[in-house]
Amino acid sequence: MEFPTRSGRYLNLSEVADELARRLVRLFIPDESGRRPCHGDRAAYRQSPHFRDLVLFHEYFHGDTGRGLGAEHQTGWTALVAKLLRDMGKRGI
Repeated sequence: MEFPTRSGRYLNLSEVADELARRLVRLFIPDESGRRPCHGDRAAYRQSPHFRDLVLFHEYFHGDTGRGLGAEHQTGWTALVAKLLRDMGKRGI
């Protein structure tokens, strides 16, 4: 199937699933400056030793920035990220 839509790039369903998992996981992985997209621009989550390793599972995320929105501490679908991180780590993705 074409993924992303209108990109001219064709992947099988397993490859699409892997790419979607990578995109979701990247919301929670710190970049080179220590910023996690899910935390937006909140400096405490980058700088404070008390919050630096805290990862919140938000209800939903901003489509362009990845900043977490809605309720924090969700145990619903966003908790799936913990499983994705484990599985992707095991597979070396």
